Amino acid sequence: MNWRTRLLDPAPRARRDFASLTTPVYRGSTVLFDDQTAVKDDWRQAQNGYSYGLYGTPTALELAHRIADLEGARETLIVPGGQAAIALIYLSYCTAGSHALVPYSAYGPNKAIAEGLMRGLNVEVEAYDPMIGASIADLIRDNTCLIWCESPGSVTMEIQDVPAIVEQAHAKDVAVALDNTYSAGVMFDAFAYGVDVSMQALTKYIGGHSDLLLGAVSARNAAALTKLGSIYQQLGLAVSPDDCSLALRGLQTLAVRLDALESATLEIANWLARHPHVGDVFHPALPSCPGHKIWKRDFTGSTSIFSFMFKDNISEDQVITFINSLKVFKIGMSWGGVNSLAIIYPDLQRPDKEFSGCIVRLNIGLEQPNDLIDDLSQAIEHSTQ
Repeated sequence: MNWRTRLLDPAPRARRDFASLTTPVYRGSTVLFDDQTAVKDDWRQAQNGYSYGLYGTPTALELAHRIADLEGARETLIVPGGQAAIALIYLSYCTAGSHALVPYSAYGPNKAIAEGLMRGLNVEVEAYDPMIGASIADLIRDNTCLIWCESPGSVTMEIQDVPAIVEQAHAKDVAVALDNTYSAGVMFDAFAYGVDVSMQALTKYIGGHSDLLLGAVSARNAAALTKLGSIYQQLGLAVSPDDCSLALRGLQTLAVRLDALESATLEIANWLARHPHVGDVFHPALPSCPGHKIWKRDFTGSTSIFSFMFKDNISEDQVITFINSLKVFKIGMSWGGVNSLAIIYPDLQRPDKEFSGCIVRLNIGLEQPNDLIDDLSQAIEHSTQ
Protein backbone atom coordinates (compact mmCIF):
# COMPACT_ATOMS: atom_id res chain seq x y z
CA MET A 1 0.00 0.00 0.00
CA ASN A 2 0.98 3.57 -0.55
CA TRP A 3 2.54 5.16 2.53
CA ARG A 4 -0.33 7.68 2.59
CA THR A 5 -2.80 4.83 3.02
CA ARG A 6 -0.64 3.10 5.61
CA LEU A 7 -0.77 6.26 7.73
CA LEU A 8 -4.51 5.73 8.16
CA ASP A 9 -4.42 2.04 9.11
CA PRO A 10 -5.94 1.82 12.66
CA ALA A 11 -4.47 -1.60 13.44
CA PRO A 12 -2.28 -1.36 16.60
CA ARG A 13 1.45 -1.71 16.28
CA ALA A 14 2.48 -1.64 19.94
CA ARG A 15 1.70 -4.30 22.52
CA ARG A 16 -1.62 -3.85 24.33
CA ASP A 17 -0.81 -5.70 27.58
CA PHE A 18 0.17 -2.55 29.52
CA ALA A 19 -1.14 -2.88 33.08
CA SER A 20 -1.74 0.44 34.82
CA LEU A 21 -3.34 1.76 38.00
CA THR A 22 -5.39 4.22 35.94
CA THR A 23 -8.08 3.87 33.29
CA PRO A 24 -6.86 4.97 29.86
CA VAL A 25 -8.53 7.92 28.18
CA TYR A 26 -10.31 6.39 25.18
CA ARG A 27 -11.23 9.03 22.62
CA GLY A 28 -13.34 8.04 19.68
CA SER A 29 -16.62 8.44 17.88
CA THR A 30 -16.50 5.50 15.46
CA VAL A 31 -16.65 1.91 16.69
CA LEU A 32 -15.33 -0.77 14.33
CA PHE A 33 -17.23 -4.04 13.84
CA ASP A 34 -15.92 -7.43 12.72
CA ASP A 35 -18.54 -7.75 9.97
CA GLN A 36 -21.73 -6.12 8.72
CA THR A 37 -24.04 -8.42 10.66
CA ALA A 38 -22.52 -7.15 13.92
CA VAL A 39 -23.34 -3.48 13.20
CA LYS A 40 -25.80 -1.96 15.67
CA ASP A 41 -26.79 1.39 17.16
CA ASP A 42 -27.65 0.62 20.77
CA TRP A 43 -27.12 2.65 23.95
CA ARG A 44 -26.95 -0.58 26.03
CA GLN A 45 -23.20 -0.85 25.58
CA ALA A 46 -22.62 -2.32 29.03
CA GLN A 47 -24.67 -5.37 28.01
CA ASN A 48 -24.36 -5.55 24.22
CA GLY A 49 -20.91 -4.16 23.45
CA TYR A 50 -19.71 -0.88 22.05
CA SER A 51 -21.65 0.61 19.16
CA TYR A 52 -20.92 4.33 18.96
CA GLY A 53 -18.79 6.82 20.88
CA LEU A 54 -21.89 8.94 21.55
CA TYR A 55 -22.94 6.44 24.24
CA GLY A 56 -19.53 6.42 25.88
CA THR A 57 -16.07 5.01 25.39
CA PRO A 58 -14.53 2.56 27.91
CA THR A 59 -13.45 5.59 29.99
CA ALA A 60 -17.05 6.77 30.46
CA LEU A 61 -18.37 3.26 31.07
CA GLU A 62 -15.71 2.62 33.69
CA LEU A 63 -16.85 5.75 35.51
CA ALA A 64 -20.49 4.70 35.16
CA HIS A 65 -19.83 1.23 36.59
CA ARG A 66 -17.87 2.62 39.53
CA ILE A 67 -20.62 5.09 40.44
CA ALA A 68 -23.25 2.36 40.12
CA ASP A 69 -21.18 0.19 42.48
CA LEU A 70 -20.81 3.08 44.92
CA GLU A 71 -24.54 3.86 44.96
CA GLY A 72 -25.84 0.29 44.73
CA ALA A 73 -27.60 1.07 41.45
CA ARG A 74 -28.65 -1.30 38.68
CA GLU A 75 -26.79 0.92 36.22
CA THR A 76 -25.61 4.52 35.85
CA LEU A 77 -25.69 6.81 32.83
CA ILE A 78 -23.08 9.58 32.57
CA VAL A 79 -24.34 12.88 31.15
CA PRO A 80 -22.76 16.31 30.48
CA GLY A 81 -23.77 17.92 33.80
CA GLY A 82 -26.17 17.97 36.72
CA GLN A 83 -28.70 20.04 34.80
CA ALA A 84 -28.60 17.52 31.93
CA ALA A 85 -29.26 14.77 34.49
CA ILE A 86 -32.35 16.60 35.74
CA ALA A 87 -33.63 17.18 32.21
CA LEU A 88 -33.11 13.52 31.30
CA ILE A 89 -35.22 12.40 34.27
CA TYR A 90 -38.02 14.86 33.52
CA LEU A 91 -38.15 13.90 29.85
CA SER A 92 -38.05 10.18 30.64
CA TYR A 93 -40.99 10.21 33.03
CA CYS A 94 -43.19 13.14 32.01
CA THR A 95 -45.39 13.37 28.94
CA ALA A 96 -47.84 15.99 27.70
CA GLY A 97 -50.76 16.33 30.09
CA SER A 98 -48.97 14.76 33.06
CA HIS A 99 -48.26 16.19 36.49
CA ALA A 100 -45.08 16.20 38.58
CA LEU A 101 -44.09 17.44 42.03
CA VAL A 102 -40.89 19.25 43.02
CA PRO A 103 -39.95 20.70 46.43
CA TYR A 104 -39.77 24.49 46.49
CA SER A 105 -36.28 24.13 47.99
CA ALA A 106 -34.96 22.32 44.89
CA TYR A 107 -31.92 23.41 42.88
CA GLY A 108 -32.77 26.55 40.89
CA PRO A 109 -32.25 25.03 37.39
CA ASN A 110 -34.59 22.17 38.33
CA LYS A 111 -37.35 24.68 38.96
CA ALA A 112 -36.36 26.59 35.81
CA ILE A 113 -36.81 23.41 33.74
CA ALA A 114 -40.16 22.85 35.44
CA GLU A 115 -41.39 26.36 34.68
CA GLY A 116 -39.84 26.59 31.22
CA LEU A 117 -39.21 23.43 29.21
CA MET A 118 -41.80 21.25 30.96
CA ARG A 119 -44.52 23.87 30.92
CA GLY A 120 -43.87 24.34 27.21
CA LEU A 121 -44.40 20.59 26.77
CA ASN A 122 -47.75 20.81 28.63
CA VAL A 123 -46.43 19.18 31.81
CA GLU A 124 -47.59 20.76 35.05
CA VAL A 125 -44.89 20.76 37.72
CA GLU A 126 -46.27 21.72 41.12
CA ALA A 127 -44.04 23.00 43.93
CA TYR A 128 -44.52 21.47 47.38
CA ASP A 129 -43.30 22.02 50.93
CA PRO A 130 -40.13 19.91 51.35
CA MET A 131 -41.16 19.07 54.92
CA ILE A 132 -44.47 17.54 53.80
CA GLY A 133 -43.48 13.92 54.45
CA ALA A 134 -46.28 11.36 54.12
CA SER A 135 -48.80 14.14 53.41
CA ILE A 136 -47.42 14.17 49.87
CA ALA A 137 -50.25 11.69 49.27
CA ASP A 138 -52.69 14.60 49.27
CA LEU A 139 -50.94 16.14 46.25
CA ILE A 140 -50.73 13.02 44.09
CA ARG A 141 -53.19 13.03 41.21
CA ASP A 142 -54.27 10.38 38.73
CA ASN A 143 -51.88 11.90 36.16
CA THR A 144 -48.91 12.37 38.53
CA CYS A 145 -45.90 10.68 36.94
CA LEU A 146 -42.93 11.87 38.99
CA ILE A 147 -42.06 13.20 42.44
CA TRP A 148 -38.75 14.97 42.92
CA CYS A 149 -36.91 15.04 46.23
CA GLU A 150 -33.77 16.98 47.10
CA SER A 151 -32.38 16.50 50.58
CA PRO A 152 -30.92 18.72 51.91
CA GLY A 153 -32.67 21.37 49.88
CA SER A 154 -30.73 23.95 47.92
CA VAL A 155 -29.52 26.87 50.08
CA THR A 156 -32.13 26.50 52.85
CA MET A 157 -31.04 22.90 53.54
CA GLU A 158 -34.38 21.30 54.48
CA ILE A 159 -34.02 17.56 55.17
CA GLN A 160 -36.86 15.63 53.58
CA ASP A 161 -38.50 12.48 54.88
CA VAL A 162 -37.68 10.62 51.68
CA PRO A 163 -38.79 7.16 52.91
CA ALA A 164 -42.23 8.51 53.79
CA ILE A 165 -42.57 10.21 50.40
CA VAL A 166 -41.44 7.06 48.59
CA GLU A 167 -43.98 4.93 50.46
CA GLN A 168 -46.87 7.19 49.47
CA ALA A 169 -45.64 7.56 45.88
CA HIS A 170 -45.20 3.84 45.30
CA ALA A 171 -48.63 3.14 46.79
CA LYS A 172 -50.00 5.09 43.82
CA ASP A 173 -47.45 3.77 41.29
CA VAL A 174 -45.58 7.08 41.01
CA ALA A 175 -41.79 7.20 40.52
CA VAL A 176 -39.51 9.13 42.88
CA ALA A 177 -36.33 10.86 41.73
CA LEU A 178 -33.73 12.26 44.11
CA ASP A 179 -31.07 14.89 43.61
CA ASN A 180 -28.43 13.27 45.82
CA THR A 181 -25.55 15.61 44.96
CA TYR A 182 -25.09 16.83 48.54
CA SER A 183 -24.41 13.27 49.69
CA ALA A 184 -22.05 12.42 46.81
CA GLY A 185 -24.18 9.29 46.48
CA VAL A 186 -22.76 7.87 49.72
CA MET A 187 -24.03 9.87 52.74
CA PHE A 188 -27.65 8.96 51.91
CA ASP A 189 -28.44 5.51 50.50
CA ALA A 190 -31.10 6.42 47.96
CA PHE A 191 -31.89 2.92 46.77
CA ALA A 192 -32.08 1.43 50.26
CA TYR A 193 -34.92 3.91 50.84
CA GLY A 194 -36.71 2.93 47.62
CA VAL A 195 -35.88 5.88 45.36
CA ASP A 196 -36.33 4.93 41.69
CA VAL A 197 -33.77 7.27 40.13
CA SER A 198 -30.90 9.05 41.87
CA MET A 199 -28.85 11.75 40.20
CA GLN A 200 -25.87 13.80 41.19
CA ALA A 201 -23.71 16.49 39.66
CA LEU A 202 -20.30 14.85 39.39
CA THR A 203 -19.08 18.41 38.93
CA LYS A 204 -19.22 18.70 42.72
CA TYR A 205 -17.70 16.09 45.07
CA ILE A 206 -16.65 13.34 42.68
CA GLY A 207 -14.88 15.79 40.38
CA GLY A 208 -13.77 17.58 43.50
CA HIS A 209 -11.46 20.19 41.96
CA SER A 210 -13.79 22.62 40.13
CA ASP A 211 -12.40 21.62 36.74
CA LEU A 212 -15.06 19.47 35.08
CA LEU A 213 -18.78 19.35 34.26
CA LEU A 214 -20.50 15.96 34.44
CA GLY A 215 -23.65 14.38 35.82
CA ALA A 216 -24.76 10.88 36.72
CA VAL A 217 -28.23 9.32 36.56
CA SER A 218 -28.51 6.02 38.43
CA ALA A 219 -31.43 3.59 38.09
CA ARG A 220 -32.70 1.36 40.89
CA ASN A 221 -33.91 -1.44 38.62
CA ALA A 222 -34.34 -2.56 35.03
CA ALA A 223 -37.68 -0.76 34.66
CA ALA A 224 -36.15 2.59 35.60
CA LEU A 225 -33.13 1.98 33.37
CA THR A 226 -35.33 1.18 30.35
CA LYS A 227 -37.34 4.34 30.98
CA LEU A 228 -34.20 6.46 31.01
CA GLY A 229 -32.20 4.69 28.32
CA SER A 230 -34.32 5.36 25.27
CA ILE A 231 -34.50 9.11 26.04
CA TYR A 232 -30.78 9.16 26.82
CA GLN A 233 -30.13 7.75 23.34
CA GLN A 234 -32.46 10.20 21.62
CA LEU A 235 -30.98 13.27 23.33
CA GLY A 236 -27.41 12.41 22.40
CA LEU A 237 -25.97 13.22 25.82
CA ALA A 238 -22.32 12.68 24.91
CA VAL A 239 -19.61 13.24 27.52
CA SER A 240 -15.91 13.97 27.22
CA PRO A 241 -13.62 11.01 28.02
CA ASP A 242 -11.12 13.53 29.40
CA ASP A 243 -13.67 14.78 31.93
CA CYS A 244 -14.55 11.18 32.79
CA SER A 245 -10.88 10.51 33.41
CA LEU A 246 -10.71 13.43 35.83
CA ALA A 247 -13.82 12.12 37.61
CA LEU A 248 -12.26 8.65 37.91
CA ARG A 249 -9.24 10.28 39.53
CA GLY A 250 -11.54 12.24 41.84
CA LEU A 251 -13.19 9.03 43.01
CA GLN A 252 -9.84 7.81 44.35
CA THR A 253 -9.66 10.66 46.87
CA LEU A 254 -13.39 11.08 47.52
CA ALA A 255 -13.35 9.37 50.93
CA VAL A 256 -10.46 11.35 52.40
CA ARG A 257 -11.81 14.62 50.99
CA LEU A 258 -15.30 14.03 52.41
CA ASP A 259 -13.86 13.20 55.84
CA ALA A 260 -11.76 16.38 55.88
CA LEU A 261 -14.60 18.53 54.55
CA GLU A 262 -17.11 17.22 57.09
CA SER A 263 -14.79 17.91 60.03
CA ALA A 264 -13.85 21.42 58.92
CA THR A 265 -17.41 22.37 57.99
CA LEU A 266 -18.79 21.28 61.36
CA GLU A 267 -16.13 23.31 63.16
CA ILE A 268 -16.96 26.44 61.18
CA ALA A 269 -20.76 25.97 61.38
CA ASN A 270 -20.56 25.61 65.17
CA TRP A 271 -18.35 28.71 65.40
CA LEU A 272 -20.90 30.71 63.39
CA ALA A 273 -23.77 29.40 65.53
CA ARG A 274 -22.08 30.94 68.58
CA HIS A 275 -21.33 34.29 66.95
CA PRO A 276 -23.37 37.21 68.36
CA HIS A 277 -24.16 38.66 64.90
CA VAL A 278 -25.38 35.36 63.42
CA GLY A 279 -28.95 34.11 63.64
CA ASP A 280 -29.91 30.75 62.13
CA VAL A 281 -27.31 28.32 60.82
CA PHE A 282 -28.71 25.81 58.31
CA HIS A 283 -26.38 22.83 58.62
CA PRO A 284 -27.96 19.36 58.79
CA ALA A 285 -25.96 18.36 61.89
CA LEU A 286 -27.25 21.37 63.88
CA PRO A 287 -30.69 21.43 65.55
CA SER A 288 -31.47 24.77 63.83
CA CYS A 289 -31.63 23.02 60.45
CA PRO A 290 -35.16 22.03 59.32
CA GLY A 291 -35.44 18.25 59.46
CA HIS A 292 -32.38 17.74 61.68
CA LYS A 293 -33.92 14.67 63.34
CA ILE A 294 -34.54 13.07 59.93
CA TRP A 295 -30.91 13.73 59.01
CA LYS A 296 -29.77 11.92 62.16
CA ARG A 297 -32.01 8.97 61.25
CA ASP A 298 -31.22 8.62 57.55
CA PHE A 299 -27.77 10.06 56.82
CA THR A 300 -24.33 8.70 57.65
CA GLY A 301 -22.64 12.10 57.65
CA SER A 302 -22.58 15.66 56.36
CA THR A 303 -20.56 17.41 53.70
CA SER A 304 -19.12 20.85 52.92
CA ILE A 305 -22.03 23.15 52.15
CA PHE A 306 -24.37 25.04 54.47
CA SER A 307 -26.04 28.44 54.88
CA PHE A 308 -26.50 30.99 57.62
CA MET A 309 -28.37 34.22 58.24
CA PHE A 310 -27.24 37.30 60.07
CA LYS A 311 -29.49 38.69 62.76
CA ASP A 312 -32.25 41.11 61.77
CA ASN A 313 -30.24 44.20 62.76
CA ILE A 314 -27.71 43.47 59.98
CA SER A 315 -28.78 45.12 56.70
CA GLU A 316 -28.53 43.77 53.16
CA ASP A 317 -25.78 46.28 52.41
CA GLN A 318 -23.82 45.03 55.40
CA VAL A 319 -24.14 41.45 54.18
CA ILE A 320 -22.74 42.52 50.81
CA THR A 321 -19.87 44.27 52.61
CA PHE A 322 -19.23 41.05 54.52
CA ILE A 323 -18.96 39.03 51.31
CA ASN A 324 -16.71 41.60 49.64
CA SER A 325 -14.44 41.71 52.71
CA LEU A 326 -13.61 37.99 52.62
CA LYS A 327 -10.06 37.18 51.55
CA VAL A 328 -9.64 33.38 51.79
CA PHE A 329 -13.22 32.65 50.77
CA LYS A 330 -13.85 33.37 47.09
CA ILE A 331 -17.14 34.53 45.60
CA GLY A 332 -18.50 31.71 43.46
CA MET A 333 -21.67 29.77 42.73
CA SER A 334 -20.57 26.15 42.66
CA TRP A 335 -19.34 23.92 45.48
CA GLY A 336 -17.70 20.62 46.34
CA GLY A 337 -14.18 21.65 45.32
CA VAL A 338 -11.04 22.26 47.36
CA ASN A 339 -11.54 26.05 47.63
CA SER A 340 -13.88 27.75 50.07
CA LEU A 341 -16.65 29.83 48.50
CA ALA A 342 -19.25 32.30 49.72
CA ILE A 343 -22.26 33.82 48.00
CA ILE A 344 -25.48 35.67 48.85
CA TYR A 345 -28.88 34.64 47.51
CA PRO A 346 -30.64 38.04 47.33
CA ASP A 347 -33.72 36.85 45.44
CA LEU A 348 -34.33 33.58 47.29
CA GLN A 349 -38.04 32.83 47.43
CA ARG A 350 -39.59 30.55 50.03
CA PRO A 351 -43.33 30.72 50.85
CA ASP A 352 -42.87 30.30 54.60
CA LYS A 353 -39.95 32.63 55.42
CA GLU A 354 -38.55 35.98 54.33
CA PHE A 355 -34.80 35.89 53.71
CA SER A 356 -34.58 39.39 52.14
CA GLY A 357 -31.06 39.09 50.78
CA CYS A 358 -29.49 38.15 54.10
CA ILE A 359 -28.81 34.44 53.63
CA VAL A 360 -25.23 33.43 52.87
CA ARG A 361 -24.19 30.04 51.51
CA LEU A 362 -20.72 28.74 52.27
CA ASN A 363 -18.78 25.92 50.70
CA ILE A 364 -15.91 24.86 52.92
CA GLY A 365 -12.79 23.72 51.12
CA LEU A 366 -9.54 22.17 52.24
CA GLU A 367 -7.95 25.29 53.69
CA GLN A 368 -7.13 25.15 57.40
CA PRO A 369 -10.31 25.75 59.45
CA ASN A 370 -8.61 28.35 61.67
CA ASP A 371 -7.71 30.41 58.63
CA LEU A 372 -11.30 30.26 57.42
CA ILE A 373 -12.66 31.24 60.83
CA ASP A 374 -10.22 34.16 61.00
CA ASP A 375 -11.39 35.25 57.55
CA LEU A 376 -15.05 35.10 58.53
CA SER A 377 -14.31 36.94 61.77
CA GLN A 378 -12.53 39.86 60.12
CA ALA A 379 -15.23 40.15 57.44
CA ILE A 380 -18.01 40.20 60.03
CA GLU A 381 -16.15 42.80 62.06
CA HIS A 382 -15.55 44.96 58.98
CA SER A 383 -19.20 44.78 57.90
CA THR A 384 -20.70 45.55 61.31
CA GLN A 385 -18.56 48.51 62.35
